[in-house]
Amino acid sequence: MSKVYINNVQKFMPNEPVLNDEIEDYLGYIGGKKSKAKNIVLKSNGIKRRFYVLEKHTLKPLFTNAQITANAIKKLQNDNFSIDKIEALSCGTTSPDQLMPGHTLMVQGELGINKIETISTSGICLSGINALKYIYYGIKSGELSNGVSTGSETSSMILNSNNFKKESDYKDLEKKPGIEFEKDFLRWMLSDGAGAMLLENKPNENKLSLEVKWIDILSYAGEMPICMYSGCEVDENNNVTSWRAFEQEEVMNKSLLSVKQNVKLLNENIIEYTVTKPLSDVIKKRGISVDDVDYFLPHYSSTFFRNKVYEGMKQANFEIPYEKWFTNLTEFGNTGSASIYIILEELFNSNRLKKSDKILCYIPESGRFSTSFMYLEVV
Repeated sequence: MSKVYINNVQKFMPNEPVLNDEIEDYLGYIGGKKSKAKNIVLKSNGIKRRFYVLEKHTLKPLFTNAQITANAIKKLQNDNFSIDKIEALSCGTTSPDQLMPGHTLMVQGELGINKIETISTSGICLSGINALKYIYYGIKSGELSNGVSTGSETSSMILNSNNFKKESDYKDLEKKPGIEFEKDFLRWMLSDGAGAMLLENKPNENKLSLEVKWIDILSYAGEMPICMYSGCEVDENNNVTSWRAFEQEEVMNKSLLSVKQNVKLLNENIIEYTVTKPLSDVIKKRGISVDDVDYFLPHYSSTFFRNKVYEGMKQANFEIPYEKWFTNLTEFGNTGSASIYIILEELFNSNRLKKSDKILCYIPESGRFSTSFMYLEVV
């Protein structure tokens, strides 16, 4: 089996940073009114700035998801690697520009490269790490000598107030005024951005690389209901109805294509099902200890969960002190599938790493409660 190395990590953030008091200048006002939830959510999540593909005031998209992904990949090029050498391209996203064809094919088209293997991984936050694991498997098995994986999001396209116009005008809102908190909540949580990684079967010759020791991905969808979703309606008994089953007018009136989060279900279960339970199994399987971790890179959606993740790790007898944690959530926002790429990009290019450092990455997903842990060693 071949060893697998991350030899480059890059990111692309669209446009200028958006500060908290500017958010609705980019996303728009639903029903022409300021959100009542905005300040409460922002105070809780601790995010100070984020990035959007949308133009300020006009709500016009200046980039597509495929374009920001291609821009991140282009930044991988250097004296030792050009994009025409890519053997396989694996792209994950929650928010592709179209239902079909696959997101990766659109990214490939932006790059103008041919005769490569491609795969598109769907889902939410785990779509980025699933994309990475596909390339990892390909190189480890000897089928590939290199590959590029990505995670990217253009959440602002979904959070745009234009997508809620019909709902805000809907007569039933007289009985239940305002957009549901489960939808409004996410408008202040999510950010746009893309990250890309170059994986190869040999490490860099003149600079540090990250050897991928293992990637574990665990899903609990067999016992847990939907928590975060788009394109469907979920009733109080967790019965799911696809948006395709509704008349077009109903889809608009109910804004079924918006993103919705069951906040109560999230708060009650996210730590147990993405930290404590799976981490206990990973520790047993991989035989690692806290002493085997020099950097812990957690992807959490909000600083609200920072202490909760810590307590969840304590319950799994794996208490990593905060001085080993590395995250950039407050400066780049929650970029979903791209988050772990954007966190790792900053650390990888920071000159902080030294040979033999060990990195543990944590990537949860609340869609139906799944999680991933990835272990890297600096070589």
